[in-house]
Amino acid sequence: MNAGISPSRLPLSVALLRHAVLLTTGTLILLPFVWMLSLSIKPPGEIFRASFSFWPDKLYAVENYTKALSETPLLRYMGNGVLVCTMILLSQILVCAPCAYALAKLRFPGRGLLFGLVLVGLLLPHQVLALPLFALGHQLGILDTYAALIFPYIVSPFGIFLFRQFFKTIPDDLVHAARLDGVSELAIVWRIMLPMALPAVIAFSIFSLVSHWNDLFWPLIAVRDQSLMPPSLGIMAFKNEEAGNDYGPLMAASTLVVLPLVIAFLAAQKWFVEGMTGGAVK
Repeated sequence: MNAGISPSRLPLSVALLRHAVLLTTGTLILLPFVWMLSLSIKPPGEIFRASFSFWPDKLYAVENYTKALSETPLLRYMGNGVLVCTMILLSQILVCAPCAYALAKLRFPGRGLLFGLVLVGLLLPHQVLALPLFALGHQLGILDTYAALIFPYIVSPFGIFLFRQFFKTIPDDLVHAARLDGVSELAIVWRIMLPMALPAVIAFSIFSLVSHWNDLFWPLIAVRDQSLMPPSLGIMAFKNEEAGNDYGPLMAASTLVVLPLVIAFLAAQKWFVEGMTGGAVK
């Protein structure tokens, strides 16, 4: 007798309810993005109309997007974002992969305590550490530099946890065989464990890139030089306390900032799902 019911044999009412919930949730998530895209192609006079229509009476996309690219160095901000996010991701993988391997495959005193500290790190909001990190950055003299944007995120508790869970699904026999062949522990990490955990690496990469590409709180504290600003901070240049926000170009800039993340996720969604679920069997 089957222990459960396969998705294809669910009652029609349950299947309809499930799809209705998914459709409603998806609509609520997509609605702000649809609104943003709609405002980015509207002239100022149509943005504050009482009635809503997605498509404007007068298409104003060229003007808004041109203004978004010309009035502020948006491409420079996006270039800063690419540089900072890439350096953070590479640093996190270099640190998290060996730590996760040690927690997953090595036996040493205090391993459980260290893993508990990793879980505690997952519970702490990054904002809690903002003041001590700011003081440390001041002591090191790295404030208002790229290093100030990268340094606080080098160690990722989530990355250690995700890699550790995925590494535990890899058979210990592979590790023992590599050791018998004289392969060092670090070489095992980079030549055996990490390639086999590629879905987890891709999933973590998406999380890391999205999180730091959209981060506003820490860059607002760490940098003042406009040439160092990441996209999330740079688009605040459209905020004008005297004249008010220029919503058309602001939404156009926001659309351009969000677009690379959407493309990256759509291209890697298969590996993202596999990476997030691969360690769940342990």
